[in-house]
Amino acid sequence: MNPTQPVFGPFGKYVPAAANEECGPRVVVVDDERDIREGCERILTRMGCEVETFDNGEDALESIEERPAQVVLLDLKMPGLDGMAVMARVLEMDPETSVIIVTGYATLESAVQALKKGAYDFLAKPFEPAQLRMAVSRALDKQVLQEHARRLEEERLRNLADLDKEKSRIHTILEALPTGVVVTNAQGRVVLMNPAFRRLLNLPESAGPGGGIQEYIADEGLCRMVADVSLRGLAQEETPPRDLALPGGRFLLARARPVLAENGESLGAVVVLSDVTALKILDRLKDEFVAKVSHELRSPLSTIHEQLSLVLEDVVRQGSQEDQQLLSRAREKTGALISLIGDLLDVSRIEAGVMAEKTREVDLEKLLQGITDFFRDKARSRGQTLVLTVAGPLPRLTADPLALESIFGNLVTNALAYTQDGGRIEVLARPEEGGVAVEVRDNGYGMEARHLEKIFEKFYRVKT
Repeated sequence: MNPTQPVFGPFGKYVPAAANEECGPRVVVVDDERDIREGCERILTRMGCEVETFDNGEDALESIEERPAQVVLLDLKMPGLDGMAVMARVLEMDPETSVIIVTGYATLESAVQALKKGAYDFLAKPFEPAQLRMAVSRALDKQVLQEHARRLEEERLRNLADLDKEKSRIHTILEALPTGVVVTNAQGRVVLMNPAFRRLLNLPESAGPGGGIQEYIADEGLCRMVADVSLRGLAQEETPPRDLALPGGRFLLARARPVLAENGESLGAVVVLSDVTALKILDRLKDEFVAKVSHELRSPLSTIHEQLSLVLEDVVRQGSQEDQQLLSRAREKTGALISLIGDLLDVSRIEAGVMAEKTREVDLEKLLQGITDFFRDKARSRGQTLVLTVAGPLPRLTADPLALESIFGNLVTNALAYTQDGGRIEVLARPEEGGVAVEVRDNGYGMEARHLEKIFEKFYRVKT
C-alpha cells in the first residue's frame, strides 16, 4: 500500500494516520466547465474531503502522479487530452483509484465504454448534489472494501467460507452496496453474497451460499468465466466485462477478479454485478433516433441529388466552367451524404439483428463478376486496373445477394477511392474448407499500423 495514501474506516470515514493530520480523503475533479468544478468542490468539501480541481487532463495527471487520489471525477469531453486517455493513465498509476465519469447524455455510449475499461461509476449532466454525494460515498466505500481485502490477504485468511460468518465491517459494507457482489472459492462454489446480488437476479431472500455459481446465474458463459477466474486466477485484463440479459428487458454488467494468496495460488473470485438497463435503453433510443432521422433525410437528399444532375447537364451544354465546378461539387457532397445515410441505416439494421432479409442460392463468381464489371469504367477513368481472379470452382452459397453486393461493393469502392491513378485493384476468390475466401487487394496508400486496431469502429476514417 502506498504510504502516502489515506486510510479509511467504515462507510468512507477518513482515519488519520497521525493525530495531527487534518485532511480528509483526496478527491480530484477534472472538468473544463468552471461551474461543475466549483459546485463539486463546495459539495465534497462539506463531506470532509480534500478537493483539488483542474480544467485539463495534463495538469491533473501531474498532480495525481505526485500525490495519489482516492476518487477522480472525470469529464470525458475535454480539450487536449480526452477523458478516456486520462482514465487509462490514472488506472495505470493506481488500479484501485475510483474513477467516476461525468458526462452529458450525448456521450453515454462513451460512458458505457469507460465502465467496461475500469471506471467505477458515472454521473449524467446535469446532476443533483445528492447524486454526487451518493456516487462519491459509494466510491469511498469501495476504497474501504479494498483496504479490508488487502488486510485479509496480509493476515493470510485462506478460507473464504469464513467470510459468510464473520460479523465484521466488511460484511456491513457489502450489504450496503447497491451493486451485487458474490464471492466464490477455488472450486466455483458461492461462499458469500450480498442482498443486492439476490435482488438483481430475483433470487429469494432465503437463497444462501453453498451452491455452485450455476445454481444462482443461468448464463452459461458468465458461469464459465467465473469458474475460470476462480480456478486459474485469471487476471482482470484477461476477463473482459460480460453483459447479462435478464427477463423483462433488464441488463447487468458483470466483472470478475481473482482472489490470490501470497504465492499466487487462486483462492476464488469476486464478481460484481451492475445494473446497466438504463444505459441500454438510452443506447437503443439513440439508435432508433438515428434510423428515423436517416429515413427522413434520404428522400429529400436523393431528390436534390437528381435535380443537381439535371441542372448540371444544362450547364454543361451552355459551357459555363465555373458553374459546372460548383454544381459538380454540390452533387458530390449530396452523394456522399446519401452514402453516409445508407451506412447509418445498415448499421441500425445490423444492431437490430437484421443481418439478412432474403436468402437464396447465390452464384458467387457471377456476383463478383457483376460487381467488377460495374466498377471497371470508373477504374478506367483514373487509369486504374480492376481485375477478378477466381482460383478454382466456387461452391454455391445460401445468402442474401443484396447484402453480399453491399459488402463487396464497399470493399471495391474503398480500394478505388484510396488507390492512386494508374494503380491496380484485384478481387481474388478461392474455395476453402467449409466455405469461400474473397480478398480485395490494391497497391494504394494503405494505413499505418497504429490505425489497424480501429478499422472496425463505426465510421472511423484516416485523414489520408
